[in-house]
Amino acid sequence: MSGSVTSTTDQSSLLSQALTAARSSASSAQSAADNSGSSTASSTASAALSSMAGNFNQFLTLLTAQLQHQDPTNPTDSSNFTAQVAQFAGVQQQVQSNTTLSSLLSATQESQLASGANLIGKTTSAVSASLPLQNGKADLSYTAPQAGEVAIAVTNSAGQLVRSETVQASAGQQSWQWDGKDDSGNTVADGGYYVAVQGMSSNGDSVALPTTVTGTITGVSRSSGTVNAQMGGASIALNTLNALQG
Repeated sequence: MSGSVTSTTDQSSLLSQALTAARSSASSAQSAADNSGSSTASSTASAALSSMAGNFNQFLTLLTAQLQHQDPTNPTDSSNFTAQVAQFAGVQQQVQSNTTLSSLLSATQESQLASGANLIGKTTSAVSASLPLQNGKADLSYTAPQAGEVAIAVTNSAGQLVRSETVQASAGQQSWQWDGKDDSGNTVADGGYYVAVQGMSSNGDSVALPTTVTGTITGVSRSSGTVNAQMGGASIALNTLNALQG
């Protein structure tokens, strides 16, 4: 009897940890989507240059006025003005350098977008918590450190639990296919979901098992300074893709 209770407790704990991890991935993805990194950097640099130009012109106006009205018998020491002019020039150069780097990054990403367009329609895999549900199914694999129970949790983009399952896994690489149904047996819409797999290490501790997801590339996009491959509603960084098929 006690063994059954322990097993049930372990299942619940593994599922709880898997759910927490999946929700964390969904939350992180949402935060990244809310932040437009490249556009913010560009607008910030532009504003900084505009402000710098205004301040520098105002400084020169004040300097000219002071020099015009200085006492000829007690001229103003120009060393402080020279130092301030040098500081303005240094800051302006730094801002312009940042703007140039942003432009180079943007050009690199545009090149990646163009190259990524050739991948549309191909099937690929990537180590990711973003799970693409396409045509009513989703495929993933993971590596179990030892034979035993493994908990799998799938959430939607809002972090709400959609599907949970505990399976008996053998040691080594394992595969799991989701049939696109939630825990109540209802078919859910294709799109991007988040998955986490929790298992047991060889010393009996709970451990997160990285997932390799598989899907068909349907588009390429740029978000928060990263070029992503779209697999239906799932977004996965282009530079994390593994071998292509088809």
